[in-house]
Amino acid sequence: MSALKRTPLYPLYEKHGAKTIDFGGWELPVQFSNIQKEHEAVRTKAGLFDVSHMGEVEVKGEDALAFVQKITTNDASKLAVDQAQYSIMCYPDGGTVDDLLVYKLADNHYLLVINAANIEKDYEWMRQHVQGKVTLRNISDETAQLALQGPLSEEVLQKLTDTNLSAIRFFHFKQDVNLAGVSGLVSRTGYTGEDGFEIYVKAQEAPILWKKILEAGAGDVLPCGLGARDTLRFEARLPLYGQELSQDISPIEAGLGFAVKVDKPMPFIGQEALKKQKEEGAPRRLVGIEMIERGIPRTHYPVYAGEERVGEVTTGTQSPTLKKNVGLALVKRQYSELGTELDVEIRGKRVKAKVVPTPFYKRPKA
Repeated sequence: MSALKRTPLYPLYEKHGAKTIDFGGWELPVQFSNIQKEHEAVRTKAGLFDVSHMGEVEVKGEDALAFVQKITTNDASKLAVDQAQYSIMCYPDGGTVDDLLVYKLADNHYLLVINAANIEKDYEWMRQHVQGKVTLRNISDETAQLALQGPLSEEVLQKLTDTNLSAIRFFHFKQDVNLAGVSGLVSRTGYTGEDGFEIYVKAQEAPILWKKILEAGAGDVLPCGLGARDTLRFEARLPLYGQELSQDISPIEAGLGFAVKVDKPMPFIGQEALKKQKEEGAPRRLVGIEMIERGIPRTHYPVYAGEERVGEVTTGTQSPTLKKNVGLALVKRQYSELGTELDVEIRGKRVKAKVVPTPFYKRPKA
């Protein structure tokens, strides 16, 4: 068995009491203190995540935009410099290669941020579809990413820089920001449903910045692990590749049609299949479910309507914020209407649930 990969911050985990697990071949913290406590910190104050396992690919060259347009579903031609975009890479049949963020660093220069478990697969997919004057570079190993998330994120991070962070709007970023001597790209994005920042720095400088942020946020910022990251993103209905998206699940089925621009000026891989799903309706839909009877819906639990198996749970838990047992389930379209009663099979027993609106959590307006 090959050794698990570690991020540049691994040496600091022990100091904060991290409990690590194997996550897609990486040894990462599932929690530092307590998942519930870390979840609440992000919802009420701020949490700091090590997401350096994520992949980064640099795309440069005269035909960089044409390449990004070809391999992604969103319309990258709409991006201004210092603006980011959520997008998806698809197979010709509409199944998902990966979901990603596209950053426009300059004209003919993009940064694609991909999921950790998919780095090699994604990079090979990109290489297979290069045309024209395009240079690809996998810079994942030399790049680290920290995510500071929660209502106090701006206040804490502002202590480390003269750059006016309030000027960075949602899905925009600034490059070469000086953060207490560490230069980084600071992006107003996140995976928690809260305000916050994702910060990209050189790998060797990540431990310095991690310490500086925790010092600046003493009493307000908790180190957070994958457990809280998962419950936070789930409550906000943000997809996880391998659960809400996969080779067999299209972005239309996953409810991500906003990021699929089937009429954009340049054809893209999967366009025809996704256009058909948009026009005719996808055969399955991702819905929110809430348990009526006792039980927690877990990933891959079967979902029934009467005696017919109509789908399965993709993610489920007891929501730390709502204190309810809820889940996301991919079901046949005819069973996706709000209020529809379904059964989830939990350890061999059918337990009643109903289809409810999502996201389960929305950040209060400031």
